[in-house]
Amino acid sequence: MEFNENQTQTAGIAEQPVSVAAPELINGSHALIQSLIAEGVKTIFGYPGGAIMPVYDAIYDYQEQINHILVRHEQGAAHAAEGFARITGEVGVCLATSGPGATNLVTGIADAIIDSTPMVCIVGQVGSHLLGTDAFQETDIMGVTIPITKWNYQVTNPDEIPEIIAKAFYIAKSGRPGPVLIDITKDAQQKLMSKPFVHKKCEKLLSYRPRLSPKEDQVEAAAKLINESKRPFLFFGHGVQIAGAEQELLKFIEKTDVPAASTLLGLSSVSVDHPNYVGWLGMHGNYGTNVLTNQCDLIIAIGMRFDDRVTGDLSRYAMQAKIVHIEIDPSEIDKIKKADAPVVGDAKRALEMLLPLVKENNHEAWRAEFKKFDAIEDEKITQPELAPTTEKIKMAEVIRTLSDKTKGEAVIVADVGQHQMMTARYYQFKKPNSFITSGGLGTMGYALPAAFGAKVGASDREVVAIIGDGCFQMTIQELGTIAQSGLPVKIIILNNNFLGMVRQWQQLFHAKRYSFVELQNPDFITIAKGFGINGHTCGAREDLNDSLDKMLASDKPYLLEVLVEKEENVFPMVPTGACVADIRLE
Repeated sequence: MEFNENQTQTAGIAEQPVSVAAPELINGSHALIQSLIAEGVKTIFGYPGGAIMPVYDAIYDYQEQINHILVRHEQGAAHAAEGFARITGEVGVCLATSGPGATNLVTGIADAIIDSTPMVCIVGQVGSHLLGTDAFQETDIMGVTIPITKWNYQVTNPDEIPEIIAKAFYIAKSGRPGPVLIDITKDAQQKLMSKPFVHKKCEKLLSYRPRLSPKEDQVEAAAKLINESKRPFLFFGHGVQIAGAEQELLKFIEKTDVPAASTLLGLSSVSVDHPNYVGWLGMHGNYGTNVLTNQCDLIIAIGMRFDDRVTGDLSRYAMQAKIVHIEIDPSEIDKIKKADAPVVGDAKRALEMLLPLVKENNHEAWRAEFKKFDAIEDEKITQPELAPTTEKIKMAEVIRTLSDKTKGEAVIVADVGQHQMMTARYYQFKKPNSFITSGGLGTMGYALPAAFGAKVGASDREVVAIIGDGCFQMTIQELGTIAQSGLPVKIIILNNNFLGMVRQWQQLFHAKRYSFVELQNPDFITIAKGFGINGHTCGAREDLNDSLDKMLASDKPYLLEVLVEKEENVFPMVPTGACVADIRLE
């Protein structure tokens, strides 16, 4: 008798063959969701539609593993995914249909690429047999997003899905983070895979090898310049938080005794209470940080890219200073400012390597120079803002009072404009990873959905969105998302009935010709209540304390509208095209 694997012999008696079932084949939609689960995804922000409907049908079977949050507009999905990614350090995931669904993600994708936010955007597409025919809701989203993604890919075969999703997460998170878009045709979602589903995480790619550990000779050259410097000035940006290098940065600052200033997105990496912290840089940054940029002998730039809002007129920017530039993206090295000692690598690893090489130092006399400028700024700007004589509430009062009440430890999500600059100036950040805003793209409407995404990612932290009346109306529909979730996102509208920053520029540089910047606003509180969110309006200074207390005490979403002075300006200010040393105080 012949023996095979489907038979056994016991006491010479052959048993009946035992059939072995082939592994069940799954379709592309289920492969997608299982791949996301394998990558550790627990939350998706999305909006369904025809070309992505098979994926939504699959999600129905995985509701215990995946929390899908229905936004009210695809742009809200992208910004919510950004807020989630910024607060957690994980990859944010959003989902949309083809055509307008996909194009509605574009603003969020563009925002994510310039602010280095890891995100995987998955969109549906018409069937592969219809590609290029201008079918209903067909858009070449691949062509649209090539310039604003780290990578994009169109899937037409379900067998590709596990590998492509693994690559997407690796590329989005590694090196300098950023958004990836995966476009999946409807037939690829519906067809069965030709082989059993297997998902293996991607750990490296031959064509993409970001450097984490800097070269030793680069670190040594940087340490030499740092040790020789008499007036060093450290600039830290968003890259410090992305790398989780806050503790290494503090050790470096304290050992070298170097004064340290933040970019807009670097805010909260170092507590404002630290004696070496001297403020923030750029167009509306602090007086001393800008003026003394042109008097230091060395700039130590960590995880920042010399954005034009930091440098002003580049031909007159820090010409006297040598530059150490620590940056994970080699394309940023020498792009704006020539580095005397470039260090390509992860900020955390670079600082770890630098620490034993730099000398303990004392720059007390040099740090005292910043205090002289602080005193001038305090007298001319800060004190009048915080103790105003005008009847109307100032934005600075609202922000500083909120800061005091939250002890500088809340997650603050600011929209774009005057209120954003006021928030950066007057909120006293004392806890790392506490400030989220749209930096490079300057996206109005960012804060409401991003604050919601941040609250989803950090439910244990107080999350407060600070929004202007113009910005609020760009994504106001996301009040519905917040209300349906019940999460206690706190929202402050600083209402001056103007597009405030544009109005300020028109006042200062266009002879006060206010061209289409005054807003006739709706009743925001009534609208919020229509969504099921409580709130109230504060118009008197004597009511501000109680109003903030009421908002913060709520265990549900809450909207506080504060009526602020209409024609308030943000100073200091480096006018466009001016030198940072020519910063204006009024």
